[in-house]
Amino acid sequence: MISALTRSVRGALSRALHTTNVVAGGNAGPHNRLFTHLEEDENRADMPWEWTEENKKRADAVIAQYPVGHQQAATIPLLDLAQRQHGGWLPLAAMNYVAEYLDMAPMRVYEVATFYTMFNRNPVGKYHVQICTTTPCMLRDSDMVVRACKENLGIGLGETSKDKMWTLMEVECLGACVNAPMMQINDAYYEDLKEEDVHEILNDLREGKQPKPGSRIDRFASEPITGLTSLTSPPTGPGYGVREDL
Repeated sequence: MISALTRSVRGALSRALHTTNVVAGGNAGPHNRLFTHLEEDENRADMPWEWTEENKKRADAVIAQYPVGHQQAATIPLLDLAQRQHGGWLPLAAMNYVAEYLDMAPMRVYEVATFYTMFNRNPVGKYHVQICTTTPCMLRDSDMVVRACKENLGIGLGETSKDKMWTLMEVECLGACVNAPMMQINDAYYEDLKEEDVHEILNDLREGKQPKPGSRIDRFASEPITGLTSLTSPPTGPGYGVREDL
């Protein structure tokens, strides 16, 4: 019993340390990578950065949705727009540009960019594969999804392929617990996965095809896997159940 408990603790510790390394990335160490900007050729503070003409119109349209003087509320959507413009990640120059565009202290923008995991502060591949391994997905064999992705892509968690096509990450809950196991690739969710589904999706993307997102067993949204248990008949019309004398 003690031996089994020891293995369990070691496994949990290994996963925790492994996840920390994945988030940290590279060899800079978790604390440096998470909280410190490291000057690199592709991520310099003095690197020129500005909106494209089309994205400037989008940014202005987003800002216009907020009251005058409260444009800082547009920080998240503008950072998301900047990340999409820059190929899926946010260099420091883009954060500084957004701060200036919104008349904010750069530190306020850094606080947002470092808090939300949707913002990638290091380069990612063309296809950013994120696998949820939190408890509901783990119980539905998310480890199978991890194994299949590693086998298909030839990279490990936290790594990017040499051709810059793929980045593989282990992440916390993606909010699709009912349809576990699942993975997110860029903006698309792929749910109710079997091993063959994982390979088919990755192979289709590799061939330039666009796999249909959503459930792989054609369930609607998050309906029970056994079918509907309520709302199984057409709704009643107006006046149903009302007294005739009213």
